[in-house]
Amino acid sequence: MTQSPLHVLIVGGGLGGLCLAQGLRQAGISTAVYERDSTPGFRRQGYRLHIDARGATALRSCLPSDLFELFLATTSQLSHQITVFNKHLRILKTPGSPAVNNTDPARFSTAVDRLTLREILLAGLDDLVYFNKEYCRYEQLADGSVQVFFADGTDARGDVLVAADGVNSRIRQQLLPEAAVVDTGTRCIYGKTRLTASVQSLLPAALQQGFSVVVGSHASLAMGLVKFLHPPAEAAACFVPTVQFHTSGDYLMWSLNAQRAQFAASDGELFQMNSLQLQELVLRKIKSWHPDLRALIAASESEETFPIAVRVSTPCDPWPATPVTLLGDSIHAMSPAGGSGANMALLDAHLLLQALISVADGKKPLLQALREYEIPMLEAGFAAVRFSANGGVLNASIATEKTLLQRLKRVVKRRWR
Repeated sequence: MTQSPLHVLIVGGGLGGLCLAQGLRQAGISTAVYERDSTPGFRRQGYRLHIDARGATALRSCLPSDLFELFLATTSQLSHQITVFNKHLRILKTPGSPAVNNTDPARFSTAVDRLTLREILLAGLDDLVYFNKEYCRYEQLADGSVQVFFADGTDARGDVLVAADGVNSRIRQQLLPEAAVVDTGTRCIYGKTRLTASVQSLLPAALQQGFSVVVGSHASLAMGLVKFLHPPAEAAACFVPTVQFHTSGDYLMWSLNAQRAQFAASDGELFQMNSLQLQELVLRKIKSWHPDLRALIAASESEETFPIAVRVSTPCDPWPATPVTLLGDSIHAMSPAGGSGANMALLDAHLLLQALISVADGKKPLLQALREYEIPMLEAGFAAVRFSANGGVLNASIATEKTLLQRLKRVVKRRWR
C-alpha cells in the first residue's frame, strides 16, 4: 500500500499503542508513538499475561508475519484449567476451560511474558517510538488536526490523537473529565520466582496445568507459570535475529491480593516500602499457610517485588466524535481478575486500525470511522470490566471461603449504581 497522508499520533508505548503502531506501519499509514518512560525497561510493568483469542487475533492482524511467528514461539505452555486451593493447598474448585490451541488465534489461550511481548511489539519501530516524552495537553486546531504538547517543550501535530496512556490517562481527563476511575481498595503485591530445580519441587501439580488461586479468609494468592515454548533468544535467532530479549528464563509469577488495610495503614506506607520489605510483608501475611507456599515466596527475587492499586473504570456513554480517541486502560481499565485487560487493549488496537485504514483508503470520513470504532469498543470494553469485577472464570462462590474477588465485585457494583 502506498503511504497515506493520514498521520496518527499515539500517546503511550504499552501493548495497545505499540500493537496499533505495528498495524499502521503495515498498512502504510504514517504514525508516531510518544512514551513518557526514558527506556523500554524503565519501570516494572508486570510479568505474566494471559492472552486469549481476542489478543492473538489482534496480534496476527497487526504484526508482520515474522514477528507473529516469534510471538507464537515465545508463548508459554497451554492453559488447560484454573485451580482454586485453600491455604493448605487442598483443591476447592477446578473451573472448566474450553478446548484451546496455541497455534490457532481463534482458540488461543496461554500465558506470555509481558516484557517479551513488549519487545516483540517494539521491533522495527525504532524510527517511530519516542521515549522520554511526557504528555501535557492537546489542542484541536481550526483545520481539524490535533497538536500535542510535551513537558520538554516540544510538540507534534497529526490528524488523529490516540490515547494509549493507561489508567491515569491525561488525554481522557482532558477529553472526558466525567469518565471516572474507581479505587476498589484492593492492593496487589507482585513477585517473581525463578524455576530452579528446588522451586519446581515445591509447585502444586495442578499449577502445571494452568493458573492457580489460593484463597484465605483475608487475602488470595494468584500464581501462574511462564515456561517458554522456546527460549526467547533462540526463537529470535530463528525468526527475527535483530530482536534482543532481556528475559532470563522460566519463572513463577505470584500476586498476593487483599484490601489495603490488610497490608498497611495507608498507601503512602505501602508504596514507600522497598522490594525486600514487600517480600517480608507477604511472608508475614501467609505465615499460617502451607509451607510450600511460604518457601516459593521466600525463594523469589526480592528486587522483583512491587505493589499496585487496583482501579477500574466506570461506564461512560459515547461522546461526540472528535479526532481524539482512546484504547485499552485509558478508557476501560479493569481488575486483573478476568485476564482481559491486555486482550482488550490489543483488540481495541486491531479494531481502531481497521477504522483508520477505511479513512486512509477514502472509504469513510474520519469522524464517522472513529465513532463506528468507539461505540462497540465501549460496549465490549465495559462488558470486560464487568466480567473482571465478577471475578472472571472464578465467579462461582466457594462455600468455605469469602474470596477477595467477591468483595471486589461488591465494591464495583456499589459505585455503578
